Amino acid sequence: MASEWRESSLGDLIRLKRGYDLPQQKRCIGKVPILSSSGVTDYHSVAMVKGPGVVTGRYGTLGEVFYIAEDFWPLNTTLYVQDFKGNDPRFISYLLRCVDFLAYSDKAAVPGVNRNHLHLARVRFPIRPVEQRSIAHILGTLDDKIELNRQMNETLEAIARAVFRSWFVDFDPVRAKAEGRDPGLPTHLADLFPDSLEDSESGEIPKGWCVGKVGDLATLSREGIDPGEFPEEAFDHFSIPAFDEGQRPKAETGGSIKSNKFLVPCSAVLLSKLNPRIPRVWLPDVRNTYRAICSTEFLVTLPRTGISREFLHSFFSSDAFATVFETLVTGTSGSHQRVKPEGLFAMNAVVPGESVIHQFTRVVRPLLTRVSQAHDSSGTLAALRDALLPKLISGELRVKETNRFRRVGTGPSTRYHVVRP
Repeated sequence: MASEWRESSLGDLIRLKRGYDLPQQKRCIGKVPILSSSGVTDYHSVAMVKGPGVVTGRYGTLGEVFYIAEDFWPLNTTLYVQDFKGNDPRFISYLLRCVDFLAYSDKAAVPGVNRNHLHLARVRFPIRPVEQRSIAHILGTLDDKIELNRQMNETLEAIARAVFRSWFVDFDPVRAKAEGRDPGLPTHLADLFPDSLEDSESGEIPKGWCVGKVGDLATLSREGIDPGEFPEEAFDHFSIPAFDEGQRPKAETGGSIKSNKFLVPCSAVLLSKLNPRIPRVWLPDVRNTYRAICSTEFLVTLPRTGISREFLHSFFSSDAFATVFETLVTGTSGSHQRVKPEGLFAMNAVVPGESVIHQFTRVVRPLLTRVSQAHDSSGTLAALRDALLPKLISGELRVKETNRFRRVGTGPSTRYHVVRP
């Protein structure tokens, strides 16, 4: 009923407060999350605020809202909800996502939000706690599943990295056989590894393997395209922001893409050359729906014969690779350091036998396939959440009507629409 919803100022619902300073030298190792304007950035031994809580950026990243169930420490670049005034905390986190923070920010070079100004924002909300909890439950269930997918992907990727490190960095099966120990692998896998190490220019490596270059594992594709020449065509755009936001390409028309891009073959592995201290290695799921393109900040690498995409992805994702790759940067600006392709392909690399690579691929391919599927699932869930959010918060769509949403499209182009009776 219309009377169940009210329009008021944000300050009537909640009271915001600025976060607290916590210099690096005063932080102690602990499990209490520290929140900045971009989310959880560190942990501390002491909490400043009891959970559950809601935090948003005061300076830096504006408009991002974070719900946190446990006790936490909000930094002074944030605003947190000091008083929920009887409203459901998780509902408030979704309500705040519908507020235009930029409309209440100053015009400085680095925009900031004044809490007193933000308190004046006009919002429409359900006054009944049960309605707030129901809305929070629906949207929260979607976010919980997205978070579960993220945690699962972390585990799957960690397993793949651990297998790669054991086989191709630490040479655990070879060392075990050399010492007369059980390598802990099925016989058909253990038999692929030699039983001794030999000296090389890169230190000890398994006998029969060799030290080569990254160029022995992969080649570089430079085939480019100007999407602007195809203004009506839709492309799957693999960009740096798309990687950071969930590793799903964004469907965009050529007319909206302002610069040249690289074409992405289905066999490619994308490696960011920008700021390699932030690892970005992408195993793109290239489909036939749209042509795939990527930012020129990515190196489009193609595995050579006998080398699989999964092996190349795991090689680029390894700590051993990252340690060296980070040293190859050029440029003095911390935010615009890049690695030149020739530097990458000149890096030393231990090259194992093709039979070992083949078996490694059989082991990790199912893991990385599940990672890709989880990214797709999370993208679909996020699209549904984002479609439901403004309609539920405003009261345009009531909780009992959420089953009227229909999925339109697949993959990165997924959208949801209300089906009218």
